[in-house]
Formats: sequence, C-alpha cells, structure tokens
Amino acid sequence: MKWVDNKHRVRKTVGENSDIVSISQVVKRYHGTIPAYTPTSLHRLNHLSTYLGVGNIFVKDESSRFDLQAFKVLGATYAIGKYIAERLEVDFQKLTFEQLQATKDTLGELTFISATDGNHGRGVAWAAEQLGHRAIIYLPKGASPLRVDHILRTGAKAYVTDVNYDETVEYCANLAKRNNWVFVQDTAWAGYEKIPQWIMEGYQTVALETVDSLGNQRPTHIFLQAGVGSFAASMVQFFLQYDGKEKIKIILVEPHAANCFYQSARQHDGEAQIVTGDLQTIMAGLSCGKPNPVAWNLLKDTVDLFISVPDETAAQGMRILGHPLDNDPRIIAGESGAAPFGTFIEIMRNDTYLPLREQLQLDDKANVLFINTEGNTDPVQYERIVWDGMFSKQ
Repeated sequence: MKWVDNKHRVRKTVGENSDIVSISQVVKRYHGTIPAYTPTSLHRLNHLSTYLGVGNIFVKDESSRFDLQAFKVLGATYAIGKYIAERLEVDFQKLTFEQLQATKDTLGELTFISATDGNHGRGVAWAAEQLGHRAIIYLPKGASPLRVDHILRTGAKAYVTDVNYDETVEYCANLAKRNNWVFVQDTAWAGYEKIPQWIMEGYQTVALETVDSLGNQRPTHIFLQAGVGSFAASMVQFFLQYDGKEKIKIILVEPHAANCFYQSARQHDGEAQIVTGDLQTIMAGLSCGKPNPVAWNLLKDTVDLFISVPDETAAQGMRILGHPLDNDPRIIAGESGAAPFGTFIEIMRNDTYLPLREQLQLDDKANVLFINTEGNTDPVQYERIVWDGMFSKQ
C-alpha cells in the first residue's frame, strides 16, 4: 500500500453554502416513495472488533439496494427525478415516484445516456425503465459480460467501447449533445455540474440511513472508496456537517491502477491529476482516471489520508467479509465494495503498517465505518477471487 498524509486539510469550508442534512432528508423522502424502497442493513462485526482491538466495526451493506446489489441507483433515480421535475417546472419536494411515472404523457419518451463500469449504468437503466423512458449505456473495454447483461435486462441498450472509462464518458457526452439526449453522469466539468450534483445528493440516503441505524453512536473513522470521487464526497459532506468538522478521521482508498486522488494529493499543490492508460483493476467501479472536480475540491480539504492499494487488498476484504468470525454477519461484497475494508484489515494485521495504525488512532476507542457499495454483481469474478484466489495483479 502507498499513502499520502493530507497536510493541507482545512475543514472550515465544509457545508457552509448548503444544509446537507436537510437536503438528505428531502432525498430520503423521495426514495421512500419508490415501491421497492427499504433501508439497507447496518451490520456490527463484534467478534472482529474484539479480535482487532478496536471499539466497533460497522458495515453499511448496499448489496440489497432495490435488488440491484449496489448503491448507485440512489443517485440515478434522484437525478432523473430532479431533471423531470425541472422540465415540468413543478416542486420536486412534493413529487412521488408514482407521480413521476405518470409524466411520460406530458414529456414524451426521453432518452437517458450514461457511461459506466456497471453499477451506475444499471441504476440509470433501471430508473429509466421504471419511469417509462429509454436508456442507452456504454461500458469501457474489458467490461464484464454479466454486468452488460444486467443492463440489457432492464430493456436498455448497452454497448462496450474499445477505450477506457474516461474516454467512454467523453464519447457519451458527445452523443448526448448530438442527439439531444439526457446525459446522466456522476462526474462534472465546466458547463456540466447540475446533474452530477443531483447524483451526489441522491447518495445521501445511504448516510441518513446509517446515522438512523447508529442511534447515539458515531463513527470516529470512515474508510471510503473513490472512483471519480462523487460518492466519497457526498458521504464526507454529510458526516462532517452532521457530526462536526474535526471529530472524524477520513481515509480514502483507490486501486493502484486508477489512483487519481492519491496522485493528486501527492503533488501538495491542490491541483487534480489525471491517470491515463487502461486503468485495469478488479475494482471495476473504481477504475476512473479523472477526479470529479467538484469532489476533488471537497476531498482535498477534508480527507486525512489518501491510500492506494493493490488488487490483493480488495480480494482480502471480500474473503474476510464473506467468511466472518464466529457469529458475525456474513457480508457479500464486490471488489469495489470491499476495498476500504481490506485496506483496514491490512493496516490492523500487518505490523509493517503499525506506525500508520498508531497515527490514525485505530485503537479500542475507534468506531470504524465502512460502506459496502456493491454486492456480488459479477458472480463469475466473485467465485474466481473468493474461491480460487485468482485475479489480475496490478
């Protein structure tokens, strides 16, 4: 593992321009009107906490979200709902999902297009199908055939490109512009900020459900995974405003092959860096070379530690979550979902990282939170990693 201390952390600006907690309540109310909605579980790994010598280990498990096995649908459904409400010039806060389903006669059939490594595109496709609209999803080269099939089953069109994720995003943006389609992407750039911001807001249902489940307990540490960084930024925004700016240590985890936030933090100049190449890693949902600039501007001021990890780290997290100690709950985690947990396990069990463990104060007073962002979205890959120990090393 490689890591960078964020010596320029400045949290005073977090949440000053908006009330994130209030926004999350609006988001959760909307998601609650979707017929299939139910809060996902927050698991406590009591035996593992004792074994590792920390206070508590909490895992928010998104593997059962809407039977889609990933959190991404929360951002997609919210952003598409907000877009439709804006087109109709109606107050979104009063709309239900059922009412949005009835708006197709007014708007006609819309086409939503997105680039994805799997979970985001599946969420966009599912949301479009549920609301009676059309979706076209593009995946980067090397995409899992099973993830493509999951998208096709929603009735969407799905295509695999011969370029990497970031180039696929650019391709979709150009297609949307030429065809007057609605581009639904979780990364932003100049002139394209509104929908990515809505997607980030949509993720906050995860955070609000988490604190509801925690009750009076609060995390002292949050390990978060980063692809383009939108999910991590959404969680950081919420928890820092909810619990106070200085109380929580935030650790950001990426794969070596697509560690754009780690590389950005290494420069210590506040400028985002881009990682190029194939970006090949088993952590498909984190295989992104360009930080979302909105996310970077927040995370560069708030993250305590940026960590870059090999594929083995995510694989270890998958195996330990899937084979728990004693009667701790079994959690089925995909590669991207398990990456932060595997990183934590390595820090706690490998004495090479003892100085890092002490620096982060991962001791018997630590309440450590993880968010398993995806379940077994590719059963073939899951079996190869967990059963056979086979994966591509980066």
